[in-house]
Amino acid sequence: MESRKNPPRSNTVLGFDPDGVPRAYARISKNRDGEKAHGFGCVDPQWQRRGVGSALLQWLEARTRQRFAEDAGAAGGPDAEPRLRIFIEQKHEHQAALLASSGYHVVRYFNEMHRPLAGPLPQAVLDAGLELVTMEPHLSEAVRLAHNQAFADHWGSEPRDEESWRFTVNDPLARPDLSAVVLETGTGDVAGYQLASHDPESAATRGFSEGYTELLGVRREFRGRGIAQALLADAMRRFAAAGMDKASLDVDSENPTGALALYLKMGYHPVNRSVAWDKVL
Repeated sequence: MESRKNPPRSNTVLGFDPDGVPRAYARISKNRDGEKAHGFGCVDPQWQRRGVGSALLQWLEARTRQRFAEDAGAAGGPDAEPRLRIFIEQKHEHQAALLASSGYHVVRYFNEMHRPLAGPLPQAVLDAGLELVTMEPHLSEAVRLAHNQAFADHWGSEPRDEESWRFTVNDPLARPDLSAVVLETGTGDVAGYQLASHDPESAATRGFSEGYTELLGVRREFRGRGIAQALLADAMRRFAAAGMDKASLDVDSENPTGALALYLKMGYHPVNRSVAWDKVL
């Protein structure tokens, strides 16, 4: 499925060695009305320290300026201030040095957290009037709308339109059988959701198999009723039943809903940190 709003042909660049082997890439993603573009990139370790990363960063910045100009022209309005955001793992010091020397600054930290699945798993019971069901295709649009509501007060979050949501739920690694939705029994409204993924190939490189919670959200009017806790407990049981060693997720270190405290309470522990870097172009 090719994106109409971020078509690869105009928003991706590849670097090949003389033998035609791809060694580097960079990609831009931006919502038309978004206040920022997201940049992604990577260089084969054997080809680092040759200026390839710097060249990719220059391309990302140039394409970001173009995307903002294109979107302003399509909307018939003035040019917005171009902003590029790049996420990297904190341990990648060479990438951090490149971004810092290129005028980027750190705006946020995120924690990758793991929860071993061996041994007793937590149990959580939902309030009366709520029910937990496995994620199904007919729930997708309602979950999308619930996600936009749940994340309206989260830093850096932008509403997911139908196209970007399809990329999320139809991702090859998505596992709806390991995902769940909490519904209000009387109305059928979505109160919360947990969308999971699993990469079977990562076990070979990481040494363990993990179920990953891509998205976890609870609509504001349903918060304080233990829904997130119930969804996480359910996810752990689904992951364990599928033979996985760990439950994994990422969390904003300054999440306004107190998610970090909840994850720690349920046995998750930080194992890695990623950093969001911004530059106004």
